[in-house]
Amino acid sequence: MASGQPMKPLHEPDEYSTPPYGGPGPWAPAPPVQRPVPTPAHGTSVPPQYTGTNGAGIPAPLAAAPSAPAAPAPGFTPPPHTSQQPNPQHPQQPQSQAAPAPLQPQPAQPTQWLQYDPWGAPRQPLTTNPGPPLGSDTGRKKQRRGSVLIGAVLLALVAGGIGGGIGAYVERNGGLTRIELPQAGRDSGGRAPDSVAGIAASALPSVVTLHVSGTGESGTGTGFVLDKSGHILTNNHVVAPAGSSGDITVTFSGGETARGEIVGKDSGYDLAVVKVTGVSGLKPLPLGNSDNVQVGDPVVAIGAPFDLSNTVTSGIISAKDRPITAGGEKGDGSDISYVDALQTDAPINPGNSGGPLVDGKAQVIGINSAIRAADSGSSGEGGQAGSIGLGFAIPINQGKRVAEELIATGRATHPVIGVTLDMKYTGDGARVGTKGADGNPAVTPGGPGAKAGIRPGDVITEVDGRRVHSGEELIVKIRAHRPGDRLDLGLTRGGKDLSISLTLGSATGT
Repeated sequence: MASGQPMKPLHEPDEYSTPPYGGPGPWAPAPPVQRPVPTPAHGTSVPPQYTGTNGAGIPAPLAAAPSAPAAPAPGFTPPPHTSQQPNPQHPQQPQSQAAPAPLQPQPAQPTQWLQYDPWGAPRQPLTTNPGPPLGSDTGRKKQRRGSVLIGAVLLALVAGGIGGGIGAYVERNGGLTRIELPQAGRDSGGRAPDSVAGIAASALPSVVTLHVSGTGESGTGTGFVLDKSGHILTNNHVVAPAGSSGDITVTFSGGETARGEIVGKDSGYDLAVVKVTGVSGLKPLPLGNSDNVQVGDPVVAIGAPFDLSNTVTSGIISAKDRPITAGGEKGDGSDISYVDALQTDAPINPGNSGGPLVDGKAQVIGINSAIRAADSGSSGEGGQAGSIGLGFAIPINQGKRVAEELIATGRATHPVIGVTLDMKYTGDGARVGTKGADGNPAVTPGGPGAKAGIRPGDVITEVDGRRVHSGEELIVKIRAHRPGDRLDLGLTRGGKDLSISLTLGSATGT
């Protein structure tokens, strides 16, 4: 646009002042938005077309510059002023007047960088809105700055007071970061007598841990107090490493220790009795009756698995009268034990051997003696397998009889029928051999079997009406009785089924 010429309107005059003359509309060309500042930035020139426009983009007339203009700011060259006369063909008609009024010459206005807002409300030209020139509110801004400064000082004082109070509170009460979560209070510690905790509390003082060492080996096992004289019942394989001159240390649940001595042992039953002396306050563990046990009854096993003394586990009776054999490391069969066992799923591990299996009344119903481990659970380098829920305990009725004999004589008696069994027989039942040990007869002359009419080659299939499937199982069933007990046997001879009765004899165990 040439300097000194008025801007030509984009459209014909509109007497109703509709956009683009009365105000910006979405169809009006929108110049770049500029923010108003008191003084343009140094080195920035204002385009001539924006040197004097009103809020709607209409050129505002400027008067001649005063004869003594103010010195420009250093480094800034103001743009040249252009004198413009009102265009008589396009007078501005304010909405509040009935007829157009001619524009009056106005004093020169300082050049300003104005804001154009294409979406704002229409405004009258700046020349028709009298008021203080831009930049005249400096005093008010100073006033505001003073008020803000005073408010900031007051806020700092208040914050300082609050901070001091919080600091004092923190010092007196241990800090604001202290956290206390809700928690139940301590109880009396009492538990129902038939609960696992109640059973454990009652039985633990009677359970001991045995550390056994000999010339070639050592081990750890468990036992429990039988009487106030200091007799302790455990497994034979627990004390076996001590031999005839080894050392046995007995540790009670409270931590007291004492030296133990072997009173008697029996490998056939895998039971042994150890005695401690000089110990007061012994608490015998009550003995129950294993004949009263039913499958599914709850039980608790106590011992020192892997030398972790006072360990308590719980489970149920999984089966009764489970024939098992254990031992046999010597190779001659003299160390094999035959047990008509109680089976339990209470976890039993190495070190539990000899410990008590107690019922819901905290009475001993079995002596934990063996486990069935997974095939991959043992190691070829002496590692020991863990529990898979198949544990076996010697019934306490058998343990009681053997313990009484060991305390009384140092030896236990075994019930026998006076025959030699063919342990290589693979058929169903237990077959009587044709020859005994060292060339002796398979049926001992004058023995219980001979008196009952048993002959070599007979196959015994039942004991008191219960089926027998092997020679080991027959031995287990016989040893579950006492010498002198009378048994009814079923057998097969030459394809015929026979029934006989006999009275068990006695033999001294080893």
